[in-house]
Amino acid sequence: MQKRFALLLPLVLAAALLPGTSPPPARATAVPSPAEQIAKLTGPGSINDTEARFALKATDLGILWDNGSGEILTAFGDSYGSGWTGPGGGVGDSATIDWRCNLLFRSKDRNLADGMTLDSAAEDRPGHAKEFLDCKKIDRDEHTVIPTAGVAVGKRQYVQYMSVNYWGPAGSWFTNYSGFAYSDDNGETWTKDPKARWQNTKTWDNNFQMTALVRDKGFVYMIGTPNGRHGNAYLARVPEKQVLSKNAWRYWDGRAWSGRERAAVPIAIGPVSEVSVQWNAQLGKWLMMYLDEQRASVVLRSSASLTGPWSGEKVVVKGTDFPGLYGTYMHPWSSGSDLYFTMSQWDPYNVFLMHTKLTDDGAVTNLVTDPGFEEQAGTTPSAPWQLNGRGGIDAADLGHSGARNAYLRDSIGAHSVQQNVAVRPGHRYRLSAWVRTAENNRDTVVGVRTLAGKGLKAKPGGAYSVYTKVSVEFDSGRESLVQVYAGFTGHGQDVWFQLDDVVLEEVR
Repeated sequence: MQKRFALLLPLVLAAALLPGTSPPPARATAVPSPAEQIAKLTGPGSINDTEARFALKATDLGILWDNGSGEILTAFGDSYGSGWTGPGGGVGDSATIDWRCNLLFRSKDRNLADGMTLDSAAEDRPGHAKEFLDCKKIDRDEHTVIPTAGVAVGKRQYVQYMSVNYWGPAGSWFTNYSGFAYSDDNGETWTKDPKARWQNTKTWDNNFQMTALVRDKGFVYMIGTPNGRHGNAYLARVPEKQVLSKNAWRYWDGRAWSGRERAAVPIAIGPVSEVSVQWNAQLGKWLMMYLDEQRASVVLRSSASLTGPWSGEKVVVKGTDFPGLYGTYMHPWSSGSDLYFTMSQWDPYNVFLMHTKLTDDGAVTNLVTDPGFEEQAGTTPSAPWQLNGRGGIDAADLGHSGARNAYLRDSIGAHSVQQNVAVRPGHRYRLSAWVRTAENNRDTVVGVRTLAGKGLKAKPGGAYSVYTKVSVEFDSGRESLVQVYAGFTGHGQDVWFQLDDVVLEEVR
């Protein structure tokens, strides 16, 4: 049966029928179940009654880390008292809004199935949680100071925070720097180290302005993103006894640890924001959770190594189900297949405890996000897919599997669909996809190119009257970001191209 649609997909190298040889073993991908809301943790109607107990009516974020002494420490961002009216931050009666740039709470609760009890807070007087990191509260200077990550090394607690210069349009803000503060009394008092800072640039593009922190085998690792919600994720590490020594930090350049901060290459392609990372012992993988602003969803990636390769995104929470969602941070005491995490919502401007179940899909680690186009809600490819030319999304069971596939159709010109993907430099990759075309559509192509459009590897293909698994292989060379693509060039006859079930896997 002829199909009126065609699609183009980010591919790599030459197009050829997939050989019958089996691929090398690869770790599978963590797959989350649709998340459920367990409890409201802060604000009116919360299980912790934070307004009455700590003068906390509204807040955002909920940075979680294990203090090493049987407690979870939770750092919140901009927080407000009884005068807050909302929606969102900073709205209310200036006389009673009681703005504090950040707060710190403690919890010993290990039964997360019914929520997370907040047992105590760092206070400046009884019943009033205090601002534990000072801030100027001056717009276009230092509007606020917000914690973005925490980690314990021995009895010392570290918080990495961002000094926000000003808030821009939705999803954008601009920071002066990120820096470390430390506490030796379980969060009661803190010292900002002026030497342990990552100064932002004049063009606001330093890659370590918001972070996640994890400890592993004697090192503290920092997963960083630029300010705002639109950057890639990068990786750095330091011996755990030298956290405050800026010169001791080393940056992952795709092959080794470099002393040059600018040598860092992306380990996950953006938009990545408010990122959280932790090890899952049951799956034997690192998990990376964050808000994908383009998809308005909280997503999860997994990898056997912090350096990657990281799987494509799996949706955990949709913004259509929880409007204004952001700021998700995994609970360190999650265990087995149960993953608990905090999540903020803008309108209630408070923090909730969420839960998802994790399974292993048993397939190779696929670096492509939404490989079967099943998460495409509209008729035109949307993030993370891009369309050049004429085409769309079929939702009429015309694909190789599932209910959707991508297509291209026209009579003249070049048409393609593509996706940008983070790869590890100096590694070999295989991209495979199921393709079907019009019988007279012989000028098809699959390939890979740089984000600047320079071709790395491509090979013309032929027509496929039935769905056929097509494969290309390539070496990433010096590239850390590539664009895989697929499509055709029309020469005056009406032709179409369909694509489904795309897989990009590392083979060496």
